[in-house]
Amino acid sequence: MIVPELGVRGGPAALEFYTAAFGARVEFQVGDESIVAQLAVGDARFWVHDESPPHGIASPRTVGGATTRLLLVVDDPDVVVARAVAAGATLHTPVGDSHGWRLGRIEDPYGHHWEIGCPLGPWPGVSLPAGTA
Repeated sequence: MIVPELGVRGGPAALEFYTAAFGARVEFQVGDESIVAQLAVGDARFWVHDESPPHGIASPRTVGGATTRLLLVVDDPDVVVARAVAAGATLHTPVGDSHGWRLGRIEDPYGHHWEIGCPLGPWPGVSLPAGTA
């Protein structure tokens, strides 16, 4: 299992964004102004950390861009991408069918790039999470 940890500027606002955009649940949180939190979308989990240079945690805004892209597998990518854009994400690629997936790409307000999609048929290692639209 790989669980990403995202460095952000403005942790409290980031938790609000991920909750509104992806329907994320905060499962664990330390701090109110400087945040360390575990979130979940369906069965997928990720951490959000406020920047902390002494701990080597920087946001894409600090390092000049994201170095990874995250793939969020959901039931209905059209709904989730629209919700993310309404919550403040930037649309990079509209949702469409390509290479066996229904997929769109956004950049969240913290500089992280997300592909949001679902396979159009059976896909090795991927099962659709229930209730992630």
